[in-house]
Amino acid sequence: MEMDQDPSREPTNDRPLSPRAKPPPIDPEQWTRRAYEASRASPIDADAEFQFSTPSVDTLRAARTRHSMPHPRVKRPSASSKSGRGPSWNSAGENEDSFLRDARCHFKNLDGDERQRFLAELLNMCDSQLLSFVHSFVSPRLKKDPFAFLPDELCLRVLSYVNDPISLARASQVSRRWHKLLRDDLLWKDMCEKHAYWKDSEPSEDMAPFLLPQAARGPYNFTKLNAKRALDGAAIAFGPSSSAPDLTIKAEAGQGGRSSPRGKKRQSQSHYSHFRRKYMIEAAWRKGGQSIIKHITPDQGVVTSLHLTDRYIVVAMDNAKIHVFNTVGEHQKTLKGHVMGVWAMVPWEDILVSGGCDRDVRVWDMATGRSIHTLRGHTSTVRCLKMSDANTAISGSRDTTLRIWDISSGMCKNVLVGHQASVRCLAIYGDLVVSGSYDTTARVWSISEGRCLRTLAGHFSQIYAIAFDGQRIATGSLDTSVRIWDPKTGMCSAILQGHTSLVGQLQMRGNTLVTGGSDGSVRVWSLLKMTPIHRLAAHDNSVTSLQFDDNRIVSGGSDGRVKIWSVETGQLVRELSQPAEAVWRVAFEEEKAVIMASRSNRTVMEVWSFSPPSEAPARAGSPASMADRNQAEDYQHALQQVDSASTDNVEMKD
Repeated sequence: MEMDQDPSREPTNDRPLSPRAKPPPIDPEQWTRRAYEASRASPIDADAEFQFSTPSVDTLRAARTRHSMPHPRVKRPSASSKSGRGPSWNSAGENEDSFLRDARCHFKNLDGDERQRFLAELLNMCDSQLLSFVHSFVSPRLKKDPFAFLPDELCLRVLSYVNDPISLARASQVSRRWHKLLRDDLLWKDMCEKHAYWKDSEPSEDMAPFLLPQAARGPYNFTKLNAKRALDGAAIAFGPSSSAPDLTIKAEAGQGGRSSPRGKKRQSQSHYSHFRRKYMIEAAWRKGGQSIIKHITPDQGVVTSLHLTDRYIVVAMDNAKIHVFNTVGEHQKTLKGHVMGVWAMVPWEDILVSGGCDRDVRVWDMATGRSIHTLRGHTSTVRCLKMSDANTAISGSRDTTLRIWDISSGMCKNVLVGHQASVRCLAIYGDLVVSGSYDTTARVWSISEGRCLRTLAGHFSQIYAIAFDGQRIATGSLDTSVRIWDPKTGMCSAILQGHTSLVGQLQMRGNTLVTGGSDGSVRVWSLLKMTPIHRLAAHDNSVTSLQFDDNRIVSGGSDGRVKIWSVETGQLVRELSQPAEAVWRVAFEEEKAVIMASRSNRTVMEVWSFSPPSEAPARAGSPASMADRNQAEDYQHALQQVDSASTDNVEMKD
């Protein structure tokens, strides 16, 4: 063409275009430059830098005539559009509008392949800054939210496959639509089931065989429904243990029991609130909690027994005193009446039954601190105590006998004779009581009939610990072995070996048994396969206290340490407290743990709270509490995103 043969123009190094005769190529940059230079009355041929070949003047005039019909002003997208950041139109002029109308009409007349080539050539002329702008402008338009088109049922079905609550919490801030979906209560009900965070009103069908009346369950409601599975996969029923503290004390309405206001509040919670609370408690157990330290005695008194109830923390000492605290560790009363060390006690609501070296069994009202009855009859130290119902207590003594007491009248109902040495431990299930003795045998007794039903013989040394869940009896002995017995036949069904010293701690829960020994080890056993699951090198010396639930094992040792272990993996989760001189007793429930230890030659009590921060505000002026609160806030942040995700101005996030 004539313009291409102008010798006054400088040569260009443009990349060649694919040869096309028709239609002639149109360069938007050329048009823009013409519009700009036309406004400055510049020569029209100042387009030496164009990459496209310049069409003839006639061709341009024809194209301009063809597209010169009036058009409305080009609609300019707002720079704050949700779909991407648009260019600024503040400095745009009318000439630019005219050019854009022509370019749009031309682009509209192209087919798909022609449009691709047209855009490719435009992009070839862009530098990195312009390409970055194109990416930021185009990328949001390519995003599609599937939940915006699917019905709620399908969306919730998809979300039900997400097992991580943190991911769900973060997803709630994607958009208002996602926020609404993730507030669905059924979604969090499924999450509660996956994590076994069952509400009391939702028992598992697998637990139906373990439902027994209160009289058959005993005072501590050990058959409380829970869908948690044992490590071997079977449903769990709970059984009391002679070595583990009895924590949950519940009375039926007919017995004058008072329900907890906090319990009523929790029963009305949504599944989301229930899951959030449970998750926060578990997070605090891993890294958090608030502690209060109380000095019990100015001397190094030995703690012989520790119990937690819904109302009290009760501590028995070898100095003949029993201290009663409220649930946050504030001292309420000191029960005085024993003249020698108290070695056994058991609470039931406001009633406490205790026994010790003075051979007496005493009945107390913890609300008033008054001694109700003094039950006499034993001729040696009362070493163990249990209650089968609100009016019946059973004591075991070094005088080789067991006595069944009516604590309402203070009368002895039966004396169970049969052991040949000291009765060291007791376990109750329904109408049956099982006793372990230094005569190396265990015996099964009927409480109502007052007679021995079975004698379990097989150990070679004294029995120190016993557990009974109604289906199996577990005994721990000085001969280093643990034996499993059938209470119906009295036969030994398994011998669990592995400890190298006295087995003094036992707790059985469903098909899982946890034992602690004087060798410092804690072992987890499967009662289905009768094999060890975990072997934990827990302490440098004797295990003095042991308790476990669905999630954790808490062990205390004479090495002064308290450790928390994962039931599922057997891994150490954390050390709960700073090392002490010795740990006497440890007891815990869902949101609380109490440690009785010796520090600086004084007996101290540490009360740890793992309640969510909203339920347990930190004490002012306590640096430790502030640090723990900050840790707890880190763990609750992700779940709080669900609450804090605003339903206003929620935009899609990448």
